[in-house]
Amino acid sequence: MLERISNLPDHVLGFTAKGNVTAKDYESVIIPAVEEQFSRQDKVRFLYHLGEDFSGFEAAAMWDDTKLGLKHLRGWERMALVSDVGWVRAAIKVFALAIPGHVRVFHNSELADATRWVCE
Repeated sequence: MLERISNLPDHVLGFTAKGNVTAKDYESVIIPAVEEQFSRQDKVRFLYHLGEDFSGFEAAAMWDDTKLGLKHLRGWERMALVSDVGWVRAAIKVFALAIPGHVRVFHNSELADATRWVCE
């Protein structure tokens, strides 16, 4: 399940993942929000929190995430991933090398720092 993080500036999108994230979650929550954001601005800042309640991604959700990222490859100004899941943290650090914007990975205990950084 995905929940939008409220109280972020207009130029920042944020989501918290709980439980198992499915392709339907991406297609009904993240993709429409990202597309709407890109319709209003060229660069987007993105905060993604995979907290204690996060249990994993459906393979199709990971594919949707990849497609969305590649579609707007040059549009990601800043991306902050907040998670203590080792394989997710490692994967983002590898993919960050291919993303033109700034990407940082934070631990769950650093959510406030991540939010501050992505919003500044």
